[in-house]
Amino acid sequence: MSQSRPAPTAAQSEESRAAKRESTLELAATLYTREQLREALAGMGETPQIALAGRSNVGKSSLLNALARRRQLARVSSTPGKTRSINLFRVVPEGFYITDLPGYGYARRGKAERRAWGELIGDYLTGTPQLKAVVVLLDCRLPPQQADRDMVSFALSRNLPVLAVLTKADKCSQREREARRREWAIFLRGAAPLPVSAKSGMGMTKLWDMLRGAAGAASAPSSGEGPLPERDVPQADAAEDVPHA
Repeated sequence: MSQSRPAPTAAQSEESRAAKRESTLELAATLYTREQLREALAGMGETPQIALAGRSNVGKSSLLNALARRRQLARVSSTPGKTRSINLFRVVPEGFYITDLPGYGYARRGKAERRAWGELIGDYLTGTPQLKAVVVLLDCRLPPQQADRDMVSFALSRNLPVLAVLTKADKCSQREREARRREWAIFLRGAAPLPVSAKSGMGMTKLWDMLRGAAGAASAPSSGEGPLPERDVPQADAAEDVPHA
């Protein structure tokens, strides 16, 4: 005589639905010129977009692959500054876009090339009404770098919400991660960055929550692991110059 299985609880049903609708990324377009960028943005209508910015060796490609749960969506190179395009990724199933901007701060590229990249980044950040937030990737192993501070200040000066993320957090101890979060909170108006690791998966669920929340797909926390005490977060001055690519 067979026994009937107990009906799943509400929590179990929700977990099952969540597993079926795990978010991923699909490459929608690769853009090399300002003209291509304008044409692509015109065809995207009012769909929300989130920019992904960071220095050339911050681990952006590895993070994109981790978000997509695929190894080869974004090419991982040992040569910093190799990405020369803006890549548009569609988030499935939610439908908003993540815009992968060229890495900045790599001095070995020629001045003309870096200027062209900087103009492409500046055009996107200043001319995209659908842009809801800028995710700034910061190397957890390093103290605040000037190029990263410039990017944060540039976004804040234009009233763009900044979602700060500490990459390669698995390479730092808990004490080192907390020290880095406090250092960056000075420049982030009190918000502490979220430590993540594309290798270990640390913080990736929270990062997806932040991305969905910024795009209006769900509610999101204001920072990765809660705010730091107000007395520890003096305000930083806003800069006007976008970092050079």
